[in-house]
Amino acid sequence: MQDSHARVYAAIAAIPPGRVASYGAIAARAGLPGRARLVGKLLGEVPDGMELPWFRVLRSSGHIALPAGSRGFREQCRRLRAEGVEVKNGRVALSAFGLDADTDRVLWGMPDA
Repeated sequence: MQDSHARVYAAIAAIPPGRVASYGAIAARAGLPGRARLVGKLLGEVPDGMELPWFRVLRSSGHIALPAGSRGFREQCRRLRAEGVEVKNGRVALSAFGLDADTDRVLWGMPDA
């Protein structure tokens, strides 16, 4: 496995429960800014036996990338909701559930400490 692929998989594996990240954010965290499509490609090619929280990766708009109503779409919604992530019309508010969401600032408008 290429080092860049391993970094992408490690970035996906590091998304904690109850949080989501965009394909682009994963690429940036893996040291591959601008390579969001590579992240999507690699998610479709996960090696056998590798368990990843694939369902925590979304489009930059917060939308689920799978076709609405498809089995995968329903499974992704189910898994996200099971972790407390709010999904409305196939979309997650990245400001509330994204990796970089600052809950106090989002909820109360408090300045960063």
